[in-house]
Amino acid sequence: MIDLSMQALLVGALAGIPVSLLFFMGLDWGISRALSTAQPGLWLLVSFLLRSALLLGILLLLLRLEQPLGVLLGFALTFMLIRILVTRRAKRTPATQGVKHATNT
Repeated sequence: MIDLSMQALLVGALAGIPVSLLFFMGLDWGISRALSTAQPGLWLLVSFLLRSALLLGILLLLLRLEQPLGVLLGFALTFMLIRILVTRRAKRTPATQGVKHATNT
């Protein structure tokens, strides 16, 4: 039977909150930089690599410290929850930078 430790689940969830927020803040930063540069692909690639390295590095560190299944489950659930919240907020907030570029040209 699968044994889930509540402590490992809580550690994964609590670590997932700031890491997920940094991941999506980095995504926002990378997209805004990509929209204002001549080489958008390079900015998006660098942003993706940095965000992924941060996310996976912290996850791997946590997997070595606690029960892997509990940490992974807590981390993944928190990441998905943050993703849903950030996506809903982005849909409500108009993309002001893109609107400014469209009206100025």
